[in-house]
This record gives sequence, structure tokens and C-alpha cells, in this order.
Amino acid sequence: MAKRDYYEVLGVSKNASDDEIKKAFRKLALKYHPDKNPGDKEAEAKFKEISEAHEVLSDKQKRARYDQFGHAGVNGAAGGNPFGGGNPFEGGSFNFNGQAFNFDFGGGGLDDILGGIFGFGGARRPRRGRDYQTSLTLTFEEAVFGTTKTINFDGEKLPVKIPAGIDDGVSIRLRGKGGEAPEGGERGDLYIQIRVRPHKHLTREGAIILSEETISMVDAALGCEIEVETVDGKVTMKVPAGTDSGTPFKLSGHGVPFRKDGDRGPHIVTVLVETPKNLSRKQREILEEFRNSKKRKFF
Repeated sequence: MAKRDYYEVLGVSKNASDDEIKKAFRKLALKYHPDKNPGDKEAEAKFKEISEAHEVLSDKQKRARYDQFGHAGVNGAAGGNPFGGGNPFEGGSFNFNGQAFNFDFGGGGLDDILGGIFGFGGARRPRRGRDYQTSLTLTFEEAVFGTTKTINFDGEKLPVKIPAGIDDGVSIRLRGKGGEAPEGGERGDLYIQIRVRPHKHLTREGAIILSEETISMVDAALGCEIEVETVDGKVTMKVPAGTDSGTPFKLSGHGVPFRKDGDRGPHIVTVLVETPKNLSRKQREILEEFRNSKKRKFF
């Protein structure tokens, strides 16, 4: 189902002030808070929706991106998470305090779990070997595009395929690569926790890559072309005349892959306008002349 407009969710206009947004959120949060509506799934969903809207609209940069690009500017691959979903009794992943964990209940599903606890559901399975955990550090680009790494673990060299778009904190499971099991049982699993090194100029929000570029106020007033560093290399971006500081620009298809077909999120560049501090006499005279002219609005 398509997401509702965040301004509509909070019941405010698109030119609402920060204070109006805050007041609208507090009013709705008080009305729909789960503690005030225990067991009410509709209220719980409503509270989640208004919290998401407030998170975006209360952040100046996220709000600017949302105003210009809609949900695609702040959510990236909404609904396109390649690492989650599925039947909860067939294994999958979950998040706790920002940390992703993988889990697997085995081929027997829920019946085997209940059987192991309460003593029914067939014969007892042989004991499994212990699960082991290690970590692997990737560059920002390796996490975006995917790669194959070889790790040394317990004297065995293991090739590990890293999927494109993997994020910091996610765990990859290698089945049967953990500890040996006694009495002919199956080996445990090896969990590899992914760490991604920060990039010097780029950051990431899901499938969106973010960066900032600084230009002079003259270039902002007259317009210019700038070179932007992306994970695909340098890209030339046009900055139109009259650009305000903090304006976001979208480079489509230069973000993080979020689907198996290779679709990628955007790279959003926020342009910052630099105000000169050390003016020469000539520069000061020109600006004074401009200020005193009839064209007082610079941008």
C-alpha cells in the first residue's frame, strides 16, 4: 500500500514551521500512543506512521529531500529490503537495538521447536555442534557493490560471497562451518558479522547515498557545474542559478542496490553555499555597490 504524505499524516501544511510540526506530532502521539491504547492494532499502526512522519519532517535535511523527491528521497528502497521478510518459522533475520541477527529453526519448523521443548514431535535429533562467530570488515564500496572475501577461520580458508547492498552490522551465516558435533550430529554454523569502514566523503541511509558539496556564493548566484564524487566515480552535476544553501540534488541510479534485478537508490547531494570571510577592497566595493543597488535580493 502506498505511503501517505507525511504532512497529511501530521495534519499540517507543507509550509508549516518546526514548532507547528512538533505540536501536531505531540498531539497525535498522545492520542495514539500504545500505552493509551493497549491491544489496539490500528492505533499502534497510526502511532508508527506519525512517528515516521515526524522523524523526517523534524530533520531539516530530510525534510528538504522529502519536499523535493517525496518518499524516495528519505526511504530509499522502501519495501525492498533484500535481507528480511519471510515466514518467521522458516528462519530469517531480525533487528535488536540496531543490530541485525540471523536465525534458523531448521527443516522441521515450529513442530521441531515445540517437540524439543515439550518432548513430542518425533525422535530426538543428534546434538549439533557449536555455532561460532567472527567478523569481517569491508570498504564502503565493497558493501555497496558486493564482493567475495576469503577468511581464515580455524585453519580452514573459507570464501564468503558478500551480496551487494549489505549494511554495517548485518550477520551472514555459513551453514555447517561451525564446530563439529558429537555422536554424528551436524556441525554448527559460522556467523560472520559485517563491519563497514566509513567513507571520507559519503554516508548512507539504506539505499540512499548522501554527500555535501560546497560552492561560492557567486557560483550559487550565477549557476555552475561541479564534479561530485560518487561510488561510480566523478559525475558532473549542474547547479542552477539562484541555488540556496542546503538545496538537495538527486543523482538517480548512483546509490545502493536494493533489489536482485540491480535497481539502485539515488545519490543525494546537498549543496552548501560558502560566505567569503576575507574580502579584498575591490570585492568589498563590488558587494557594497550591489547592496546599495535596487536589486537587493541576491538569490
